[in-house]
Amino acid sequence: MHKTFSEKPSIIRKDVLIVFILLLNAFAWNFMTPIMIDSVLNSLNITNAQAFIIWIAYYVAIIGSSIIGSVLSKMINRLTFLYLWIILGVFASSLLIPLNTFTAAHILFVSILLGASFGLGMPSCLAYFADCTFVENRGRIGGIILLITNLTAALFVIPFQMFNLMANSIIFAAWRGSGLIIFFLKPKEKIASEMKRNVSFTSIFKDKSFILYFIAWLMFCLVDRSGKPIIDYASGALYSLILTIGPIIGSFSALFGGLLSDWIGRKRVVLYGFVALGIAYAVIGIVPTALFSWYFYLVVGSVGTGILWVVFILVLWGDLSQSGSREKYYVIGAIPYFFTGIIRLLLTPYILLIPETSVFSLASVFLFLAVLPLLYAPETLPEKKIRLRQLTKYLKKAKKVKEKYTGKGAEG
Repeated sequence: MHKTFSEKPSIIRKDVLIVFILLLNAFAWNFMTPIMIDSVLNSLNITNAQAFIIWIAYYVAIIGSSIIGSVLSKMINRLTFLYLWIILGVFASSLLIPLNTFTAAHILFVSILLGASFGLGMPSCLAYFADCTFVENRGRIGGIILLITNLTAALFVIPFQMFNLMANSIIFAAWRGSGLIIFFLKPKEKIASEMKRNVSFTSIFKDKSFILYFIAWLMFCLVDRSGKPIIDYASGALYSLILTIGPIIGSFSALFGGLLSDWIGRKRVVLYGFVALGIAYAVIGIVPTALFSWYFYLVVGSVGTGILWVVFILVLWGDLSQSGSREKYYVIGAIPYFFTGIIRLLLTPYILLIPETSVFSLASVFLFLAVLPLLYAPETLPEKKIRLRQLTKYLKKAKKVKEKYTGKGAEG
């Protein structure tokens, strides 16, 4: 007998646990990577130009290795590929331990290797996540993963401030190696090699639905990454508060956004996220000297950012792709974030010369313009899933009302 939506098992728990460990390990490790590179750069006597080249190389390595990884994933068993990916990360991390041998050339090589160690396996890891979830619970599971991952990653800031660079390098390598714990859970290959589809990058860019969401995501990344330097500069005394409280608010809003996206659909949730962020930038653009404006930006902007992060990083590209062909979708979907990291490095000196009100107002305009392609984008959560959830909610309410009045009637 065919199962209805309500009868369908929500998740395969062991698979979700495995992919949760993989994403937690990789995301937290990637969170630590810029801190480690920055710490090493501060300990070396190098020029700003050399530091600039090192950071550019790091981002380019992530993008390039992600593209290569999406191709290699079709040739190698997924789990074998992920094990090798973690081992490569441990090796790259361990190169930071012999501090007395550091030179600018050394840290350039290590930065490239660290970038490649993250990018190479991420498409396969994210595709694994999409394969382990159903379209109707992908947002919820993604929100939970992003919440716990972000809060865990933030905890590493404390020991990194307490210990020296050598100790932090050991912690850094050990954390990456802890991802191999999945081996003891004895995972099984989720997608057989014969089911892997050979989807070209060209065909993905011909997908109208993908392009419409991709344009909106690219515009968000441009505003978020390019606007951060001026936010850091203009926030003044509130900079530390925004830096610490903002990610926490964003993490919980990611969970809320994931739950909401499974209930009312991805498109509406993304629209809410863009509108919230656009309003937050508009407020500080109008009155950048008012304390209330910055508190408003801290709360509303962080909520909007968290919502967009969970939907665009974990959910949408899995919805738009099919099992066995998801790696390249996730690769292209991730490129705007890392590419705009390079743009930020290039534009920061010039952005800081522009008046604050102009930058914030321009950011607000771009965010509202990003809504335009979304108006033509289709909903990726099937309409019948949304209707069925609404019907289930209605039936539960009707049942409660019936029980209430039946109970009163019986008592009478």
